[in-house]
Formats: sequence, C-alpha cells, structure tokens
Amino acid sequence: MYELPFKYVRVQGKELAKNTMYAKGIFSMCWQLIQNDVMDEEDAGLFREIDGWFAENLPWPPQCRNQEPVVCWFKTENSEEMLKMLRPAMWLLDRYRHPYFLVYTNDPGEIVYEDRYQIAARADGFLSIEELQPSWSPEDGKE
Repeated sequence: MYELPFKYVRVQGKELAKNTMYAKGIFSMCWQLIQNDVMDEEDAGLFREIDGWFAENLPWPPQCRNQEPVVCWFKTENSEEMLKMLRPAMWLLDRYRHPYFLVYTNDPGEIVYEDRYQIAARADGFLSIEELQPSWSPEDGKE
C-alpha cells in the first residue's frame, strides 16, 4: 500500500454526534441505519458481524465507553487490516446511499488514548465557530 504522509484516518459522515459536535463515525452511522429500520435484517446481520470482529480485535477506549467527547482515528501506519475489515461496512453505507468520507489528518487534537491501531482525541475545543470574514470579492458595481 502507498505510504501516506498522514498519521491518522477516519471514516465519518455528514451528521454531527451530539456529545462531540463532530462528524459521526462509521459505527455510529451503521447502527443508526439499523435502529431507524433502514437496513434490512440480512445487512444488519452483516454489520453485527463486522462490529463483533472489532469488539474482539480492537480495544474500546475507556473514553468512548464513558461517552466522553472524543473522536477515534485509525493509525495509517497499520490501518490496512482495520480498513479491510471496514470495507463491507462502507459497502453497506453505499448500498443505503448514506454519504461518508475518508478523512486523513496529522493533527486530530489532544490525544487522550492510544493503542496499536487507534487513537482517541478530545473533541471539545478542537473545532471553533467563528464569525464570517468579510468578503474579499469586488463589491457590486465596483471594479
């Protein structure tokens, strides 16, 4: 696989998680499709298998267990196995026309948890809401 210049990768959607005000991750998006009865039972079973594999093979950060405002990222240095196991979940999102993005970064914010495959970074204080900057385009009628 091509060596990426980024340290972390995340599969995330367009909707924000209420506790983090950050884009929901792939597991939250798929569980939401199941809980909203969008995903049929066969596909829900497939996702439950995927989720079960991750529960057995990927440590669950205590901050996530405690529903603290953190965002989890896979480490790109060894994310190949994790992304391979996520491909069927991304296929499910595609199948149900649920948009998602692969986001890469070197600066996820303050890291509060780390293991072999992932990190969890604080979500609070990472993003800020600022006023719109004045337009730099020419004013109407003036050139």
